[in-house]
Parts: sequence; structure tokens; C-alpha cells
Amino acid sequence: AAMAGGARRLYRRILQLHRALPPALRDLGDRYVKEEFRRHRAAGPAEAQRFLREWEATLIQQQINEDKQNLREKAVYGIQLTEENLNDFRDEQIGQLKELMDEATKPHKKITISKDSKYKT
Repeated sequence: AAMAGGARRLYRRILQLHRALPPALRDLGDRYVKEEFRRHRAAGPAEAQRFLREWEATLIQQQINEDKQNLREKAVYGIQLTEENLNDFRDEQIGQLKELMDEATKPHKKITISKDSKYKT
């Protein structure tokens, strides 16, 4: 309940931006966003606010990257995480990022997220 209202708009906007991604990345990104929002559905007010603030920052960065891509021929996806960003993550989140990176960097393979992931809560 702590994430109602603006969370839905943010969620829809993120999924809308994913439409510009190649199919495999879109599928991966959509599933990741859905899992993260579902996982934080019952978060307390402070955690929910931080969660939404981080996703809003990510959304803004995605929009900036999209605008830059329109000016370049080669598309670039994702953002560079700073050491400060990484220090804010819990061990579980670092594990999720590692799993996401491993999946995203597999050569010529359809990207999937295991339903029985050890990092899933």
C-alpha cells in the first residue's frame, strides 16, 4: 500500500521505455522490473520511497540514453553504477545484479530469468 499512486505511473513508463529495446533485452528488462515492483509491494514507507526514488532516477537516465541514441547510430543500453551505488545495495541485490549481468552477457542465447532463482524472495 505504501507504493500506490505514482508507482503505477512510474511502472508503466518504465515498461513503455522498454519497447524501444531489442526483443531479448525488452523481455529481460520487463521481467526484472515486474519482479522488483512485486517484491517491494509491501515495503514500509521509507523503503518504498527510496525504491521509487531510485527507479525514477533510472527512468530519467533511460530517457537521456534514449535521446542520445537518437543522435547516434549505435545503441547503448544500461547505465554505469558508481561504487557509491553499489555500496548502498544489500548482498541480495548484488547477487541479483550479478545474475542479471550473467544473463545479459551470454552470447547468442535467448535471455531468461530462472523462476527458482536463489535470489528470489
